Amino acid sequence: MSTNESVSARPLVYAHRGSSAAFAEHTRAAYLQAIADGADGVECDVHLTRDQHVVLLHDANLDRTSDGTGPVAEQTLEELRLLDFSSWKGARIPHQYGGRFDQLLTLPELLDILRAAGRDIGLAIELKHPSPYLLQLEDRVLEVLALEGWDPRTSKVDNISVSFMSFSPDSVRHLLKTVPRDFICQLVDDINVDEVREELGLGIITGGAVANVMRAARLEGERMLDTGQVRLAGPGIEYVREHPGPVKRWLEAGRRFRVWTVDSEQDVALCRELGIHEITTNRPAQVLAQLSESTHPVR
Repeated sequence: MSTNESVSARPLVYAHRGSSAAFAEHTRAAYLQAIADGADGVECDVHLTRDQHVVLLHDANLDRTSDGTGPVAEQTLEELRLLDFSSWKGARIPHQYGGRFDQLLTLPELLDILRAAGRDIGLAIELKHPSPYLLQLEDRVLEVLALEGWDPRTSKVDNISVSFMSFSPDSVRHLLKTVPRDFICQLVDDINVDEVREELGLGIITGGAVANVMRAARLEGERMLDTGQVRLAGPGIEYVREHPGPVKRWLEAGRRFRVWTVDSEQDVALCRELGIHEITTNRPAQVLAQLSESTHPVR
């Protein structure tokens, strides 16, 4: 599809960690709301528990989004079920979206929610690294999906179209052994040392070293997109604004774009102007309303 053709049709809208502006990210309520909002797909981040369950959480630690503390990887699923993953948001959960301790989701539970949507829907799974389980994370996710009936050739489970994402080129290369390149997204973003240090709680030296590793991964990810090893490009919206060269090059080369996290009207308009195929947003209802003049989403 050419850029001009893309502009004439609306981008697909993916709910970032569910409708996470409305309810706590990655919760049952957030995903049920995303379906109610009409999102074309949903995005999730995954980690492994100590007993090898795939759970939906962004952070490697529990502190920010629960009343627990410490690494996710050191907890069993049963232990995580005792934690509150929703109250920090301060949003009242409607009764039909479950109780306070029903909000943590495993990957199979999210698949059940999406099956019940009653329509075709996308699922974008981000493999979070560094992981203490290394590439066992990818293997376990693929194993869980296979048990749920996932077809690697089409990357579908029933009505759900599955794609995979990572900032880690090692993760992407590992996924390519099993998953066709059309369903794998290489994430790319600018690296800010101060932001890395703050997010990971690192000192000056360690934070700088980690940022250097992340920069190297970004360069390798850009190379993989240049060479067409993967077909899905996943830049952040700031990257799209700051790096028009690679964006234009990849669009002209036929890469499909999934841009995150697009919440403002100006950024939605920019994506529309550029011919971006998929928008990931915390506010799917708002973005869909802005795009409502278009009747044919990009497929």
